[in-house]
Amino acid sequence: MLRQRIATALVLLAILGWALFAPPRWPFALLTLGMIAAAGWEWARLNQAQPVLAVGIGVAVALGGLVTLAGGWQNEAPPLLWWLMVGLWGAGSVVALRSGPAAWPQLPRVARWVLGAVGLWAAWLALTHARVVGINFMLSVLCLVWMADIAAYFGGRAFGRRKLAPSISPGKSWEGVWSGLVGVLVLAAVWVALDRRYGFDSPSLYTLLLDHLGIVGMALALATMAGFSVVGDLIESLVKRAAGAKDSSRLLPGHGGVLDRVDALLPVLPLALAFTVTARGV
Repeated sequence: MLRQRIATALVLLAILGWALFAPPRWPFALLTLGMIAAAGWEWARLNQAQPVLAVGIGVAVALGGLVTLAGGWQNEAPPLLWWLMVGLWGAGSVVALRSGPAAWPQLPRVARWVLGAVGLWAAWLALTHARVVGINFMLSVLCLVWMADIAAYFGGRAFGRRKLAPSISPGKSWEGVWSGLVGVLVLAAVWVALDRRYGFDSPSLYTLLLDHLGIVGMALALATMAGFSVVGDLIESLVKRAAGAKDSSRLLPGHGGVLDRVDALLPVLPLALAFTVTARGV
């Protein structure tokens, strides 16, 4: 299993790395769109869609992405879109997490399919727009989520006492959440220092927030994004628990499915763009 995980990770890194640094932007946009379409298929299957319909929902996510690419939204999407997605994630997560796994299948299936497809499309659009802003900017957003997850894991293992959501994800603790936030703040401090010293292709998310909102504003924004990363993880755990599934699929040998790898990113990407647009307008 470990060899399989490593092999899959290396292949993905090689393909994504090539697409990310290729001079034209379309390989990265299309490759990530294919992955997010696969996540749409996984989401539909977890939410009681029949096989043909699940494929159709994945295709619909891909077509939505192609339409917005043709419209140039990866270069300049309506700023209100990001805040609408933040509101949708905020309100939806409160209802879903309070209701718990047992209540999730009782919600109308069509509503669940649509909400998932829209959330996936918006996260992909935010990712492609972040790539347009700059590689340094995009990587700083991705690494925020990865750092929050890694620091939460080790902090939870070392200090975890109070369970965060035992009926959804028994392994998560409040101590892990706070550890994740500390990890993100440390990452931000280091990244800002590197930005100042080396001047990459674009300012990072952390530098933009610090320059426009100040240190307190940056810390509050990062705390919100770290919290949203936990929300994304919990929502997918809730859906899988309601479906009785361990993984979203077996598309990625040793890793489960695409959703298992991107769940925490889904709410954070639009939120990062919302904060960036707001900060630049301050």
